[in-house]
Amino acid sequence: MNFQAFLESLPIMGKGLLGIFVVIGIIAVLIVVLNRTTGKHSDK
Repeated sequence: MNFQAFLESLPIMGKGLLGIFVVIGIIAVLIVVLNRTTGKHSDK
């Protein structure tokens, strides 16, 4: 395995991983917002 090529690919893999976490975070925030705005409120 070419170790230099591996080191050069690390920033690309890091950007991809960061992108995945950003998308997961956006989806989680949207779910929370939708649950708060459309959730059923029980009056006790």
